[in-house]
Amino acid sequence: MNDKDLLRYSRHILLNEFGVEAQRLLAGSRALVIGAGGLGSAALLYLASAGVAHISIADGDVVDLTNLQRQIIHREQTIGLNKAASAAQGIGAINSSIIVEVIAERLAGNALAVQVAKADVVLDCSDNFSTRHAINQACVRYCKPLVSGAAIRFDGQITSFDLRTESSPCYHCLFPDQFDAEQERCAVMGVFAPLVGIIGAMQAAEAIRMLTGIGESLTGRLLMLDARTMTWQSVKFKRDAECAACSPAYAASNREHEYATT
Repeated sequence: MNDKDLLRYSRHILLNEFGVEAQRLLAGSRALVIGAGGLGSAALLYLASAGVAHISIADGDVVDLTNLQRQIIHREQTIGLNKAASAAQGIGAINSSIIVEVIAERLAGNALAVQVAKADVVLDCSDNFSTRHAINQACVRYCKPLVSGAAIRFDGQITSFDLRTESSPCYHCLFPDQFDAEQERCAVMGVFAPLVGIIGAMQAAEAIRMLTGIGESLTGRLLMLDARTMTWQSVKFKRDAECAACSPAYAASNREHEYATT
């Protein structure tokens, strides 16, 4: 770290639990943020300002006027632009010293696997169950820590899955894949603007703590916020021994399938 870096990140370095070493860890880290909407906006701004060296942003949508009510990384001038590209502009205005990779598509299949494999931490800021489960499967496969957030109406939630450890549950352990689950989206249900900022900022905080090893992650704990009363609830959960995504039996059968198709 040079003198300019020491000055820029001095408020982190002043923290006894953080210091120069943690900041150096961020300077060598790579984060993948999937979704540059409401959650992603806040998460990306804090990851960038904190000095995460390489940030990959994946989003296939374009900015429209209705997004500006809550997606604070975008501007009126970027309406019509791909969200990942717009977010990269916002990051560049805050911290031009980091590397930003724009992935102007909805990640899926092998493309998702490739990006997850390269990341040190993955932030799920998407807005649909199918994408969340696909992200989880890729993180399980490559043992990558995953920070998951969600917000709709006045209700928000956040948790983490430290899939670097064998005892960690995964997203599927907490929310089994149900094809008949009702899909709730901001476009039809509405969302309280500051809520996505609160959850997104917490996702960034969780990712930074997981990258640096500071404190205790949310693995095994789901935090839920009711923004109407600003009250939090915490629910503990464990790994499902019969999980269809992360159990040893599933992993073995998945490997057999891979060998059979190669």
